[in-house]
Amino acid sequence: MPATTLAADASTMPPAASDAAAPYLQLGTPGYRRAALATFFGGFATFAMLYCLQPLMPELATEFALTPAQASGAMSMATGGLALFLVPASLLADRVSRKVAMSTALALSGLLTLCAALAPNFPALLAVRAIFGIALAGLPAIGMAYLSEEIEPASLGRAMGLYIAGNALGGLSGRLLSPLLADAVSWRLATCVIGALGIASAIAVARTLPASRHFRPRKSDLRSVMRQATTLFHDAGLPWLFACGFLLMGAFVSYYNYLGFRLSAPPFSLPLSVQGLVFLPYIFGMFASAWAGRLADRFGRREVMWAMVAVMIVGMLLSFSGWAIVLALGAVGVTFGFFAAHSIASSWVGRRAREHRSLASALYLTAYYAGSSLLGWTSGLVWHLGAWHAVIIVLTIALALCFGITMYLRHLEPIR
Repeated sequence: MPATTLAADASTMPPAASDAAAPYLQLGTPGYRRAALATFFGGFATFAMLYCLQPLMPELATEFALTPAQASGAMSMATGGLALFLVPASLLADRVSRKVAMSTALALSGLLTLCAALAPNFPALLAVRAIFGIALAGLPAIGMAYLSEEIEPASLGRAMGLYIAGNALGGLSGRLLSPLLADAVSWRLATCVIGALGIASAIAVARTLPASRHFRPRKSDLRSVMRQATTLFHDAGLPWLFACGFLLMGAFVSYYNYLGFRLSAPPFSLPLSVQGLVFLPYIFGMFASAWAGRLADRFGRREVMWAMVAVMIVGMLLSFSGWAIVLALGAVGVTFGFFAAHSIASSWVGRRAREHRSLASALYLTAYYAGSSLLGWTSGLVWHLGAWHAVIIVLTIALALCFGITMYLRHLEPIR
């Protein structure tokens, strides 16, 4: 899920690296096509690498003799590193070339994914995934910043849509490809293939992406950032929206973390290659974001977000079932509701922030990935209390809290 940088909130260095008179990239030109394709493949590889181990958690648990909670560390360490270093990485990325930062982050992430495939034991795998999350932290932000700086405003929407589509398609492809390869050969080969894809994408970005002509290196002032963050946390709505991001992403990732363990056990007992198909509802999620955005424009965010969280709760409740078709409907509900609610919450953050919007978005995404890491791990602990049903109860409670927040937000004084 993409981020924005802190560019608008930082003090600037002299614009030596920027050419204010240079033309912007326009739809239909070779430069535009190169920029759009390079960022598409960069986003694709980013999220394929991030999520490729999620469907492999039952396989990791078997090979390394792990509990589900321990196996979830393969995801939690990566998203935890991402959460902790999202803001620092965004600040650091404002000091160097966008193209260099993107290709370097992709190359490092690809190499670290290869290292994960070669890990001799699970602690080594966790260490590699934590470093991977740190290396990846600024990349989603850089991609969006590059497009905003280099594409003309009239052509930006299409380029940004293609970039976000690459993010979503990469997350889906990583989740589908890795279990297919793991079933056919091994999880290590599957992870190697995804890592090689990351390195290939780094080369493609380095060779294809047009050099920045409007980037201005920025010097970060930590005190100023802290003052801005304090202002944001004093807003009546923003901290609650950050909490929504934490709960929504935590519940969504946790659901798919442990769904594989549910499908590995009776009455389903499915092989990994078939389990990977449970991520197909992700396709519904891609459409949910745009649909929910149009609905929110028509009726208002406060009148739509609570309904999308309710859809997610209904999906969770359906997932108690031992019937495959009902469980599949539950997965669709959880996925559709998540993407719709997240798209509304993230846009609402930018609307309420007014000033320091990029920092507000970075803080929202920090909470978002922290939820993935923390709730993804803690929900695994309750697996021992009642396996899948215990996890669903915990996630339903988390979503009920989120629903309560949306009820509060409905009555919040709107920003004029």
